[in-house]
Amino acid sequence: MKDKVVLITGGTSGIGKALAFSFGGAGAKVAFSGRNPQGLALTSQELSAAGVDNLAIQADVSVEEQCAQMVQQAVTKYGRLDVLINNAGISMRALFEEVDLEVIRKVMDINFWGTVYSTKYALPHILERKGSIIGISSIAGYRGLPARTGYSASKFAMHGFLETLRTELLHKGVHVMVACPGFTASNIRNTALAANGQQQGESPREEGDMMSAEEVAARILRATIQRKRDLVMTFQGKLTVFLNKWLPGLTDKLVYNVMAKEKDSPLRK
Repeated sequence: MKDKVVLITGGTSGIGKALAFSFGGAGAKVAFSGRNPQGLALTSQELSAAGVDNLAIQADVSVEEQCAQMVQQAVTKYGRLDVLINNAGISMRALFEEVDLEVIRKVMDINFWGTVYSTKYALPHILERKGSIIGISSIAGYRGLPARTGYSASKFAMHGFLETLRTELLHKGVHVMVACPGFTASNIRNTALAANGQQQGESPREEGDMMSAEEVAARILRATIQRKRDLVMTFQGKLTVFLNKWLPGLTDKLVYNVMAKEKDSPLRK
């Protein structure tokens, strides 16, 4: 990663921020985006204090024009782009029969279209460098999770998009990886949208029992250097993918029971 240029969407908190420090600590120049100017300024200050050459870019990845400008700002400053990490994301928790459809549209706009827009404008530069395109996904992209229809749909769509792109680029030297952290201690559950579109404000899961964002970032860094195709990080995640493929009926019941145990779960037996 020495002197390579990395662009990370959603880089001001959680996994995105940890990725900025991880790749920056490995010698990369880090451009990162976010919507909150205060979060961008604070993260930039922290990265600079750690000796990381960085560029903070205010951008909403659900807006195509802002994604184009985001890529252009990174390339203008550093003259190249080696790695794009599509990390920006939002979750939701509500039964489909109760959810406002605007919630699903918003989740798809950020998680799926944000990946499409960012990748579209970054691709010419990644092709030139024979670099990497990374999607930060979820086990929800392999196995639909109840009360998370919009989130699961967005991650399934991301998987299909990146798998197709990887195949198109098979002989062009570009590395495409889908990384699935499993449950990670971050703010994504606190900011997850409820049925009415409001943030739920409190994680329904025990965050202390999860992988740290820093551990997730370190694994993604290693996998990027090794140019891995897929990265499923937890035993629970690997087991879920395996069972869903070979015993889907049983997996329906197991997944339902696990998700029903969440605090204030909307699932009802």
